[in-house]
Amino acid sequence: MASSTDARARGARVERLGAEWLAGRGLKLIASNQQFKGGELDLVMSDGETLVFVEVRHRADTRHGHPLETVTRAKQRRLVHAARFYLARNRLSCPCRFDVLAVTGTPPLLDFEWVQGAFEAF
Repeated sequence: MASSTDARARGARVERLGAEWLAGRGLKLIASNQQFKGGELDLVMSDGETLVFVEVRHRADTRHGHPLETVTRAKQRRLVHAARFYLARNRLSCPCRFDVLAVTGTPPLLDFEWVQGAFEAF
C-alpha cells in the first residue's frame, strides 16, 4: 500500500504536468496548491483577463469511474469557497472561471481532458 506521502508527491507531479499542459494551450500559471480553511485550489491560472481556478483530478484508469465524476456538488462548493478566499486575500475583482482537468494514466503516459467552465459559482 502506498503511503500518503507517495500519493501527495504523485498528485503534485500530476498537477505540475497538468499546469504545463494547460500552459501549452495558452493559460498562464499564477499559483498552485493554495490552501484555505475548508478548501484547496490546485491551480490558479489566467486566460487573458479571466482568472481560472483549475481542479486537477487524476485516476490511473477509469475502472472505478472517470476523474470528472469525482467533482461532486460538495466539492464544487468547497472550490467556490476557496476561490472567494483567494480573491479576497489578493484583493482581486475580475472575471473568473472554474475549469476541471481530468487526467488519466500514469506519468509519462497521461491523457488530459479539459472542461472549461465546468461549473458556476453559486
